[in-house]
Amino acid sequence: MSHKSVPHTYTRNGIYYFARRVPRAINGAYTKPKIIFSLRTRCPIVAANRVKKLIAKLDDHWFSLRMQADPDFGGHIGIHPAANSPVQPTVPIAERDERRPVKRPNGPKMTKAMETYLRLKGNDRPKTFHRSVERSIQSFIRVCDDKIITEYQKVDVNRFRDALMKRGLTGSSIQRIFATIKAVINFAMDEAGLPQNLAFTKVYIDTNAGVTERQPVAQNSLRMIQARCQELDDERRWLIALISDTGLRLAEAAGVLREDIHLQDSSGPFIRIRPHPWRRLKTKASERDVPLVGVALWATRRIVESSASGPFAFPSYNGKGGTNANSASAALNKWMKSITKSDHTIHGFRHSLRDRLRAVECPSDLVDAIGGWTTEGVGQGYGCGYPLHIRHKWMLKID
Repeated sequence: MSHKSVPHTYTRNGIYYFARRVPRAINGAYTKPKIIFSLRTRCPIVAANRVKKLIAKLDDHWFSLRMQADPDFGGHIGIHPAANSPVQPTVPIAERDERRPVKRPNGPKMTKAMETYLRLKGNDRPKTFHRSVERSIQSFIRVCDDKIITEYQKVDVNRFRDALMKRGLTGSSIQRIFATIKAVINFAMDEAGLPQNLAFTKVYIDTNAGVTERQPVAQNSLRMIQARCQELDDERRWLIALISDTGLRLAEAAGVLREDIHLQDSSGPFIRIRPHPWRRLKTKASERDVPLVGVALWATRRIVESSASGPFAFPSYNGKGGTNANSASAALNKWMKSITKSDHTIHGFRHSLRDRLRAVECPSDLVDAIGGWTTEGVGQGYGCGYPLHIRHKWMLKID
């Protein structure tokens, strides 16, 4: 298709330009006799499509101007221009974007957006969820002020990122804070029917900055910790012992109920990890039955035998606000470091479990099933997975 086949256009340096003469009847509405501007394309098909839309818009606009200019015609629809008054000049279509007045920003302020988000999305979420959102938004407001959410620009967002970096936060922590802020912003935009604020997109964050790789708990440290847990024999030590030989996440273990512990099953003792209103699970794969062996079996027996009242296996870390894994983490990690004189943490047991199962040549997809890791591949979604007695057999090998 040549440029001649595209109506009302001509080309200059291969780029298509739109050109159309203003009708005489409405000449007074324009400062020039022709409308000419670039279509910003070299493709005749794209140019033809754009011209078709432009002509339709111009015809509608010019028809409206004719009605205003003709008293007899305009009178049929209630338009009565002042006698002998010329048609008021209008801005040519090519210049409208340049002269368009700046719209006032609309939408809620950041604090109001946060309140809406927590009211609608945080209804059945634990206190930790609310605290995380409030902490992230307040940090942002301290740096960028409490503005209407459409007013924030890229320079504000980048300034906030730089402020977090100066505070010494790791890249992964900064990324989590930004994810929370973007969730609040996007939700508020959707609720108000506003387009997405692009200032919060494509923000560069070095996710590896300041991040240290978590190390598994060494075998000698593992045995030392487990021995001390059996000596002290209290609720905190039961929790550490349970995690040490199951690889459970801290929140998973801290939020279990007594009824989640099954010691008399024919396939072997196990603990059932399932979502609860006070403690959600990280992924769908996290919902699983984990065999109990070694000191984990000892710890669950002590829990069942204890005289503690209530449904929770670890009542100290569960209350009205849900499972307080952060409190548990601080206390347990401090105690472990005092025992091993190293930087081992509770999460290191999870790494250790994977290494211990590798050492006995356990199949990787079975390791994922025991640890609650998501296994890649379409085929992994078929069937019911490994039966409990097979999981138990492999777990006995690491004891």
